[in-house]
Amino acid sequence: MARIELDGVRKTFADAVALEAVSLTVEEGEFFTLVGPSGCGKTTTLRAIAGLSSPTAGTVRFDGEDVSDTPVEDRNVGVVFQSYALFPHMTVAENVRYGLRFTDPPRGLTADERVDELLDLVDLPGMGDREPDELSGGQQQRVALARALAPAPDVLLLDEPMSALDARLREQLRRAIKRIQQELDVTTVYVTHDQEEALAVSDRLAVMHDGGVEQVGTPVEVYERPETEFVASFVGENNVFSGVVADRDGDELAVDVGVTGADGDGAATPGANPTSDAAASGEETFRVAAGDAAAAVGDRVTFCVRPAALSPDPGHNRFPVALETTEYLGGITRLYGEWAGREIVLRLPEPPADDTITVGFDPADAIVL
Repeated sequence: MARIELDGVRKTFADAVALEAVSLTVEEGEFFTLVGPSGCGKTTTLRAIAGLSSPTAGTVRFDGEDVSDTPVEDRNVGVVFQSYALFPHMTVAENVRYGLRFTDPPRGLTADERVDELLDLVDLPGMGDREPDELSGGQQQRVALARALAPAPDVLLLDEPMSALDARLREQLRRAIKRIQQELDVTTVYVTHDQEEALAVSDRLAVMHDGGVEQVGTPVEVYERPETEFVASFVGENNVFSGVVADRDGDELAVDVGVTGADGDGAATPGANPTSDAAASGEETFRVAAGDAAAAVGDRVTFCVRPAALSPDPGHNRFPVALETTEYLGGITRLYGEWAGREIVLRLPEPPADDTITVGFDPADAIVL
């Protein structure tokens, strides 16, 4: 195992900035995920950890030792890429054994014993004599994982290893990867654009955006207490509102969100005239829990409310939603609608009978960003 530290890592390609002052710590034995949209810098960060790309500035350390310029073969890392990258002319066993080309097997095992051990670990016992093209996509990815684990690396790096698989197989394989990581207790950095996947497998995760880190925390912390509007919108569905603090009563804010117009950021402008009967019949001032926000009267704030927190039997913060799209998800219905020019997302046990529904939320369910 190794403790990984990134300190102010910057990476540029010609005039393009891929990473901007990224600082992260991954603890020994931790399953740490880099999640974000395409082009956010997560794979570039992984490559800097692997030694496949040297940072333009900043430092990468393993257990306190600067490895920024250490080549990948000297870092004792195992890497699993999005493509399986198996050698088609080799058997499964030969592909796994290839992971031992630079080192001896751990614990005094022979190469054959290590291959058999790993094939058992990834649930492919007795399949060493098969050719890669005889395996399913999920099986091929498990062979690639076994190959990366063959030399008993201090760090396991996985770059979107399941993006080519169907949804059901992805779910099965992510459980297998998590089980294997826990059994081996190996420090693992996982890259994905799939928020659900990141929440499911991680001990902690870093949400990345535009070459930087927006937030680091446990899945519960990131989902329940997003720190920025991007995190609130990217990790799970959210309803985001902006407005001006009209009053503060202890730990509760009264936020005037308005119902029409738009400022430079596309948010509603308080005090404008309503644009629809539905908007006119809703409240313009919402009461929300302040949390850690040091907001005062007159300050502009942004807050979010998860779809499941919007109730059709509200006691607070009522507003009507004109429904547009309904999606049945099995046991729950997701609805998309509109209020005051904003898209509103709801999650209800069943769709309402009318095209317009009045919903609301408890002040404690709002998160000020």
